Amino acid sequence: MKTRALFLAVVAILCLGMQAKVRLPHIIGDNMILQQDTDARLWGWAKAGKTVNVSVSWSDATYSAKADKDGKWLVKVHTPKASYTPLSVTFDDGDGTVTLNNILSGEVWVCAGQSNMEMPMKGFPNCPVEGYNEEIVNARQYHGIHYVFVPSIMRMEPQEDAQCEWKEVGPETISDASATGYFFAQVVNRALDIPVGLIQANKGGSRVESWLTKENLEKYTDEPTDSAGIVAFKPQYDFLRGMLWGNGTFNPILNYTVKGILFYQGCSNIGDPGDQYSTRLKLLVEQWREQFGLGEIPFYFTEIAPYFYDDINGDVGARLREQQYKASQIIPNCGLVCTNDLAYPYETRQIHPAQKKPVGQRLAYLALNKTYGMETLGCMSLSYRDMKVNGDHIIIHVDNAIGGINRMEDIQGFEVAGEDHVFHPATATQFWQPGGYWNEGIRISSSEVPHPVAVRYCFRNFQVGNLKNAVGLPLFPFRTDNW
Repeated sequence: MKTRALFLAVVAILCLGMQAKVRLPHIIGDNMILQQDTDARLWGWAKAGKTVNVSVSWSDATYSAKADKDGKWLVKVHTPKASYTPLSVTFDDGDGTVTLNNILSGEVWVCAGQSNMEMPMKGFPNCPVEGYNEEIVNARQYHGIHYVFVPSIMRMEPQEDAQCEWKEVGPETISDASATGYFFAQVVNRALDIPVGLIQANKGGSRVESWLTKENLEKYTDEPTDSAGIVAFKPQYDFLRGMLWGNGTFNPILNYTVKGILFYQGCSNIGDPGDQYSTRLKLLVEQWREQFGLGEIPFYFTEIAPYFYDDINGDVGARLREQQYKASQIIPNCGLVCTNDLAYPYETRQIHPAQKKPVGQRLAYLALNKTYGMETLGCMSLSYRDMKVNGDHIIIHVDNAIGGINRMEDIQGFEVAGEDHVFHPATATQFWQPGGYWNEGIRISSSEVPHPVAVRYCFRNFQVGNLKNAVGLPLFPFRTDNW
């Protein structure tokens, strides 16, 4: 009995010690990448009133914070310039220390959105990622890329922590990295020769409303925000509910210091009326920027790819892409990646196209040019500027040609219509001004439409065009009508 009592006493003392030791959120851990050369936030919990001292391996500075009445504390530590030198951080609340190792200083980006951002390098069942085996073989070349996957959890109330851990990219760990995010990180890592960290906080099937706060939903939408509202949704579609994923999956990362946000979402908002999607996406970006408290951080997002939806020739997908383009025009410090060319003909019913590498690369081009100042790198897709009817044909002008377009002939994807509003496939050729120079114009006509009044380009659910600018970035789908 004495032995048992002694054993229980020792266990109790150990448990008290464990409870007293400073506690960190899971996202603050070994292998993490800290945003370089800035005041990065570190936080956690301790006994109320306790002072937590934080020491770092890269300087003699010590940072301190006192735990509030709820035991919460937060410090800002100045991080070094990016390098591959392993760093460590030690936390001490007087009752024990916690030391984190194998930390790098680099660039940290959030990978947000739905399943096409969530899609890991290993793919989903019957949804492969092109080039997976080759990437496993080459993974050791990217020792400076780390990622953390925040589990997808529905919650009615904002959560402060999530079970997750940082991983170094290698042949054994690459499988679970976001494919789009990983290919983005590859390009940034090579171009800048610095470590890149990815925070994967996303959920397949989620709508833009899934990430809005209760306050924003109540103020700007008619979405249900109480638990009783779930009854309106079939259980298997709970993921369509507003705010549930923001509370469970995104809220735990909001204290982390990041460089910017990558976003790939939209399929679940197909069919939204009017300008609803573009205005709500703008609202979400404003919300996230306010919540991170890091200023107007970059927001780079991806157009939804061609897909069958209700009808291969329908236009519900095209209208959502149109809303995404409108959002790119009203959200400051943002950029949109066109994916119109990144679906194979046999992927009409594949909501997760295999070509994720070009998606990640194009996001990286935006970041390298707009955020990191690599101005010689082309990053913008062709976009429609204006049109002029000229008898039996229409001349359109485009922006962001970056020196020209990719083909002299066999331009596919254009349609024209007359006053009857019926569209017919059109012939498109480069338009040359008198004197023999190209003025970024394209001549479009159809023998079926002698008096054209409107032009569309790939404005269907699944229609893949082939017109690109001089650096290989495709023309955004568009329409000149409002029918």
